[in-house]
Amino acid sequence: MSASSSPAPHPDKGANAAPLPKIAPNAVEFRLGNGMDVVVIPDHRAPVVTHMVWYKVGAADEQPGQSGLAHFFEHLMFKGTRNHPEGRFSEAVSDIGGEENAFTTLDYTAYFQRVAKENLGEMMAFEADRMRHLTLADEQVATERDVVIEERRLRIDNDPGAQMSEQLARILYMNHPYGKPVIGWMHEIEALNRTAALDFYNRYYTPANAVLVVAGDVTAEEVRRLADLTYGQIAGRTDLERAPRPAEPPSAGARAITVRDEKVREPQVQRVYIVPSKRTSEKHEAEALTILAEILGGNTTSRFYDNLVRGNGPATYAGAYYQSSGIDNTRFIVYGVPKAGVTLQALTDAMQAEIARLATGGISDDELRRARNAVLAQAIYAQDSQQAMARIIGTALVTGSTLAEIQNWPSQIDAVSADDVRDVARRYLREDQTATGYLEPLAEPADSGAPQNGPHGESLSEPQSEAA
Repeated sequence: MSASSSPAPHPDKGANAAPLPKIAPNAVEFRLGNGMDVVVIPDHRAPVVTHMVWYKVGAADEQPGQSGLAHFFEHLMFKGTRNHPEGRFSEAVSDIGGEENAFTTLDYTAYFQRVAKENLGEMMAFEADRMRHLTLADEQVATERDVVIEERRLRIDNDPGAQMSEQLARILYMNHPYGKPVIGWMHEIEALNRTAALDFYNRYYTPANAVLVVAGDVTAEEVRRLADLTYGQIAGRTDLERAPRPAEPPSAGARAITVRDEKVREPQVQRVYIVPSKRTSEKHEAEALTILAEILGGNTTSRFYDNLVRGNGPATYAGAYYQSSGIDNTRFIVYGVPKAGVTLQALTDAMQAEIARLATGGISDDELRRARNAVLAQAIYAQDSQQAMARIIGTALVTGSTLAEIQNWPSQIDAVSADDVRDVARRYLREDQTATGYLEPLAEPADSGAPQNGPHGESLSEPQSEAA
């Protein structure tokens, strides 16, 4: 999301059109003395608050050979501190009827609680305590490592769709760490230990590397007072700098992977392109990619639905998705399930043909208007959810956006032109720069239409991926 000067009116709008609403227009931001950034989103409709702490570290920041450490450490943050035994924090949340959870992605890790407003100070005290006073015994680390190993077995190794997504990321990003799974590779999870966990904690879990987002029935003044009493008591650091990540070189050609498994009930295809994220994009590119995803496969008026799903089209369903958040270049995904008698390759070709048609022929003013309105409506409706707003703003802040850019994002969507959409399709959704994953039942006819192996002769069994 980005901000710029106000665009000239579109041809389909009057010069005196009402200004677009902002995202969280009443949000307030400030910084504690130790460098911790705080954003408050007042919402007085109900006496509850969502309290989230976001750390600017994820799976892509792990050292070589330590895949899964960021997610593993998320688990370890629930193991107790010098002030509270293991389980006490979660017990306190449960006792007051609250909710809690945590999640890890490639770029960040977040922890949150949703509680009655009078319990906010208690949540902040607990969260600040484990930011600095976590204690880990070897036995706790070993036990939790076994939990994560079992989680990987259940969520990845026993799920052919997850295996396909994991291997697809690996062939998409050959050099950049976005190619590794958030949960980690099994053999590297098995080697994680207390020393690695504490080194990770001491390096990344510090106020200046965190963002506090509080949404709900509070004022900025109330949150500032509580934050000073809790997080503000932790000493600041100035030596933390995110290590640079290796760049992904241009692809020498299209890549593909096929996964066959007896648990697969219907074949499907995912095709992925590396595209700019909001942080790495040039003017309007991220917003144009957002509109492009909506036009291609966002809803039942999309090109994929009209031309691939309706009537005699080759797909049971088909869609498109753009993962806009990311420290580095991110993913644009198209996907589909073929109708009976249609090969995966035929459906893939049909999706790419729709992209090529848009890239050469452009889009109509009506398509642009409908897509723009749909995207803006989704953003406006999201503001009805306190927790959704906390997540939207937290995600954007820890991946390089400012609060002002987030708030002005509707204006940037509104400024996207038909040429902008055509240009990003032409520039980034090229067939020779794709990575494609095919998922099939194990017992397939000889002519399934999917490649028989991957780019290196292999036949193997997220959008920003997330592990809880």
